[in-house]
Amino acid sequence: MTILVIFFLISFIPVLWVNYVFKKNDTILPNMPFNAYEFGEEIISELKLKNVMIEKTLIGDHYDLVEKKVKVHEDRFKRKSLTSISIICHEIGHAIQHAQNYSPLITRTKLVKNTQWINKISMAIIYIGFPLIFATGFLSLIKLCALIILLSTLIGVIIHLITLEVEFDASFNRAFPIIKKKIPEVYHNSCRSVLRAAAFTYVVGVFKNLISLRMIWTVLSKLR
Repeated sequence: MTILVIFFLISFIPVLWVNYVFKKNDTILPNMPFNAYEFGEEIISELKLKNVMIEKTLIGDHYDLVEKKVKVHEDRFKRKSLTSISIICHEIGHAIQHAQNYSPLITRTKLVKNTQWINKISMAIIYIGFPLIFATGFLSLIKLCALIILLSTLIGVIIHLITLEVEFDASFNRAFPIIKKKIPEVYHNSCRSVLRAAAFTYVVGVFKNLISLRMIWTVLSKLR
């Protein structure tokens, strides 16, 4: 019961905090000389990031390594707010990492690509395998299924730990120095908060996977 409560708190409180920070700094600033898209285009041009483009997306803000595209939610695309400007700068931070062959980014991308099949099997076991096992009575397969899920969760922990380094580097080593040069100093603390929130979303993933590992290990221990 305690683990479930901790899982709930870790899952929702950080998400609420991130949303609060984004909303708090999303006020339109009429005197800002550029919107998020114009700011991003200026950075890409100045840094000579070849073939990197910015486009709208309906899913989460991210940088696509394959297409070399900074994808920003359409609500932020041409908005003159600190949240929009900071987030697009954060995603361009990933484009800078990519251009410089930043090893943690490359390692994470390869790891995600090469372990997708394990995650798919794990999800199939959770949603199809376990119900079939309990329905048919083949309880001897539970331990094998739990081991596969344990492996998938362990890989998830490793990926999220690498992702943490990638995200904080994108926010504070790549994006923030640019913001300090181009955005008035009065807004620096607010931009730093947005960049921190953008990176912090992945901290939740680490804790979720660690708790999942603990729960799966407990199940396996009882099956011995």
